Amino acid sequence: MSQTLLGGILSGTLNPLTGQPTATIEYLVVAGGGGAGGDLGGGGGAGGLLTGTGYTIIPGSAITVTVGSGGTGGANGSTNGTNGANSVFGSLTAIGGGYGKADATSGTAGGSGGSGGGGGSATSNTGGAGTSGQGNAGGSSYTASYVQGANGGGGAGSVGRSNSPGSSRPLDQGGGGGTGIVSSITGSPIQYAGGGGGGVNSTGTAGLASAGGGNGTASSSAGAGNAGVANTGGGGGGGGINGGPGGNGGSGIVIIRYPANCAPPVSTTGLQQVLYNNGYQIYVWTSSGTITF
Repeated sequence: MSQTLLGGILSGTLNPLTGQPTATIEYLVVAGGGGAGGDLGGGGGAGGLLTGTGYTIIPGSAITVTVGSGGTGGANGSTNGTNGANSVFGSLTAIGGGYGKADATSGTAGGSGGSGGGGGSATSNTGGAGTSGQGNAGGSSYTASYVQGANGGGGAGSVGRSNSPGSSRPLDQGGGGGTGIVSSITGSPIQYAGGGGGGVNSTGTAGLASAGGGNGTASSSAGAGNAGVANTGGGGGGGGINGGPGGNGGSGIVIIRYPANCAPPVSTTGLQQVLYNNGYQIYVWTSSGTITF
């Protein structure tokens, strides 16, 4: 990921007008994860992830913060999931995760997004595309005549895994979700933007999610896929056979930090918490708001 920078000591410089240190902003912006497809549905793609340093601020100007919601899982085998919503910090926009494809819908591909959604269980199904610098593609089906498992959604760290077809049901396996990326911007390592796992038939093995994503389900009685974890941007898990609904995607998050010796913001709205850790002041949004320096 060309924009990934998950650590480093930041230093402030003096503002010539105020004599106060001017912050160098480090940021993590994660969009909402995609919802998974129903009934052997593909896993939802993770929300796009942007992280780096050096965001420029203009004193007195409010910066808009938008936290994207997760996409909705498909209700049954005739319903794809929906894409997650974008997250925004000022001029930075992380793209919502792509939807997972349901087994019986028209078309062949999962949805494109920050990371792409996984394809359904049919042999011609392909994963949706990811967004360069934010995520990876969803998994695509093997070209085999017998497939009873769907594909995993892409993650910020890797592509979604393909289903594993077998000659008999016990060998079928849903594709696992692509890995996320670990950030320690809050002071503790947390993995964000993992893809959701693909659903499978009742005697196969469901696709496992990366951290933050939802596991697919293995069921003969319309078992529901698991939801992505809130505020990680994880994709939802694919639904089981016979009409199982797909899991919803996890909502996104926006986090910034800069040196503690710099002046605090003039005002903020929508904040979940303010932290002071390892020489930084840290601001976390799990719902939309603003910040003015």
